[in-house]
Amino acid sequence: MRRAVKSTTGLGGMAAVLLAPLAARADVDFAHQVVPILKEHCSKCHMDTAKKGGFSMNTRESLLAGSEDGAVVEPGKADESVLLESVLSEDKSDRMPPKGERVPADQVEILKKWINEGMAWEPGFSFGKAAYEPPLKPRRPQLPPVVEGRENPIDRLVDAYFADNKVTRPQPLGDAAFIRRLTLDLTGLLPTPEAIDAFVADKAPDKREKLITATLARDTDYAEHWLSFWNDLLRNDYQGTGYIDGGRKPITGWLYQSLVSNKPYDQFARELLAPPTPDSRGFIDGIQWRGSVNASQVREIQFSQSISQTFLGLNMKCASCHDSFVDRWKLDQAYGLAAIYSERPLEIARCDKPTGRMAKAGWIFPELGEVDASAPQPERLKQLAGLMTHPDNGRFTRTIVNRLWHRLMGRGIVHPVDAMDTQPWNEDLLDYLAVRFVDDGYDLKKALAFIASSQIYQSQPVVTAKNADPAIFRGPLPKRMTAEEFVDAVWTLTGTAPAKANDAVPRGKGSGSSALAAKWIWSDANASSAMPDDNAITLGTEVTLPTAPLSAKAVFIADNEAEIFVNGRSIVHETIRPEGPRGVAVDLKDLRAGKNSIIVIARNGGSGPNPAGFLLEGRIELPDGKPLTIATGPSWKWTATLPDAKGRFPRPPQDWQPAQVLANPAVWDRFVAAMPPLTADSSPMVRASLVPADLLMRALGRPNREQIVSMRPDNITTLEAIDLANGEQLAGLLKKGAASLSAARKPTPELIDQVFLRSLGRRATAAEKNGLGTVLGSQPTPQAIEDLLWMVILLPEFQFVR
Repeated sequence: MRRAVKSTTGLGGMAAVLLAPLAARADVDFAHQVVPILKEHCSKCHMDTAKKGGFSMNTRESLLAGSEDGAVVEPGKADESVLLESVLSEDKSDRMPPKGERVPADQVEILKKWINEGMAWEPGFSFGKAAYEPPLKPRRPQLPPVVEGRENPIDRLVDAYFADNKVTRPQPLGDAAFIRRLTLDLTGLLPTPEAIDAFVADKAPDKREKLITATLARDTDYAEHWLSFWNDLLRNDYQGTGYIDGGRKPITGWLYQSLVSNKPYDQFARELLAPPTPDSRGFIDGIQWRGSVNASQVREIQFSQSISQTFLGLNMKCASCHDSFVDRWKLDQAYGLAAIYSERPLEIARCDKPTGRMAKAGWIFPELGEVDASAPQPERLKQLAGLMTHPDNGRFTRTIVNRLWHRLMGRGIVHPVDAMDTQPWNEDLLDYLAVRFVDDGYDLKKALAFIASSQIYQSQPVVTAKNADPAIFRGPLPKRMTAEEFVDAVWTLTGTAPAKANDAVPRGKGSGSSALAAKWIWSDANASSAMPDDNAITLGTEVTLPTAPLSAKAVFIADNEAEIFVNGRSIVHETIRPEGPRGVAVDLKDLRAGKNSIIVIARNGGSGPNPAGFLLEGRIELPDGKPLTIATGPSWKWTATLPDAKGRFPRPPQDWQPAQVLANPAVWDRFVAAMPPLTADSSPMVRASLVPADLLMRALGRPNREQIVSMRPDNITTLEAIDLANGEQLAGLLKKGAASLSAARKPTPELIDQVFLRSLGRRATAAEKNGLGTVLGSQPTPQAIEDLLWMVILLPEFQFVR
């Protein structure tokens, strides 16, 4: 090929092309239409080890790199393509292929359309011979020596990799940036200004370890963030195809409780593959599409594709039609997995045409064992679940730790994460994370904590040079906020979160009497049997805190009535309802550093003797990460003296006595079981992950989940750019937030600091304050504050997790 295409992209544009996501709406099917054409007409001279004219077509990268004479094809510009020009040329010195039959006109049109659509390419696919076969069994690599005191095994492995690849280690991340990154990565929420200030001021050498522990202990926040990750990966949602007509079953309740309780991942997988109850069955049942569908989209084949992609990072979609063109998986293997699920004889179809052969249930790694094809379906599924989570199935554990690394570091050790048949940039690191994960009991939180505790995670984000090899790891990458993170951040900043989550989401753990340390108390141990009506007492305790708490939440039940005072301020007054006592969540936000008083005026109602009792449990989160519990019990006291309307006594009571733990608390069990959840991070804000996607979230990349999505697009779309610039929905949220901030009438410097600290994790610089102060004026109008909010949320500093 003598003439080169003139490149208009430069190195930066080329890097963008190589890293661009596959065209989601491409009409040309790369695996089924393009691969056979290129194999038939180009393989002899330009594939595998052949590289005539210095031109290899083995990978998308080598195809775009071109020949010795320069580029031969550029995505989106078929008419300027030397590749197509050579295919169509009648000149014997230029035509391709140089001998034999010409490329048929219909195939030329396919190539032309493929180029114009952006040249979609199957991740990890190469026309060259496979040089790498991932090991099946786990491997425990030997760790390199410690360098400069960096003892974390991850850092030891990465430091050795950096030395081998002549990569300069990135600089450490500052405290304010670290708490913002960690809190967003682990909970999807912005850190509070109080938490940032306390963390930055903390001088303890182990404060980062404590912060990691405390952040992961926020069970509800953790679950409601990672719910989006798993909804994408398990194609679970609150609305969409199949949910109305029964062709699709949600697993939301099971999934939420699995996350909030940090269910071990091997158990998590087994309950999805061989559901013990209907609650987790929706994943393997997939979607019953309406009308007739291609053989590769029936439920049995969906099962084969879904379990392979989710748990093994393998693409069985190509092998669902024929032996795969892009990897080693065969049609019979895809159907063998499908037959494990199928409750009917399953005929193998090739490219939607019946072959007359019947599928036999089979596992794709027989080295680990086999599935008994003659066993009933529930037993086959149990056997499959055992093989998937088999201790020797290293692919199962490598796949999940690779996904977690990708979420925290911005790029997988194997990338893309669903191309697990390709070689990782560091096999030892991937294997070590996988065996460590098993050692830690398949604990997802421990895996996240282990990565987050490394110095490489706690490093400044790296910006890859235009001509740098993207496959070389250099450090954590800046990550765009997910749609849910962005919307949660805007809701937090503006106070505009919806009032209600989707009905399918069972928020929190659900307290239950067995989960509480608190005991029912009153002045008499027999009060749970009967106390006189209108019997009123005062219950009290003192709480001494070393520092002001980051949060303090409680739940309580009163039978019949209670008013609670914290440091002399009434925070709640609850009276029993006709249907019985109810659990109430309350914020103990008036607690402070030093000694605190909690006073409860408790009163028994009714029209005659009846049970009386009071129960309260609270969780206090401190900056050092150590949660404290407040719980009613024998340490509390009671007095018959009642305080005034401010919860204060004119004279200190002389008759304080130990409160009595009630002898028969079971009378309230059914009410305790329905109490709202109690966690250190209890928050009234509804999260974006808990509601159906709206237009804003769709524009920001939240998928419809009719297909498994393991990686959302990194690049901004035109629709997203429009919505972020002037979208009506986003504008409405910012307008409401501006009105609320305006009503608070804070001084301009304080307002600017509040917005910056809440959204960016830092205070405004002097230059920013001066500039914004001039624009806002001494009494900012709602419109001016709205403009400030627009400015902040459009900053890359806001939109990226750095």
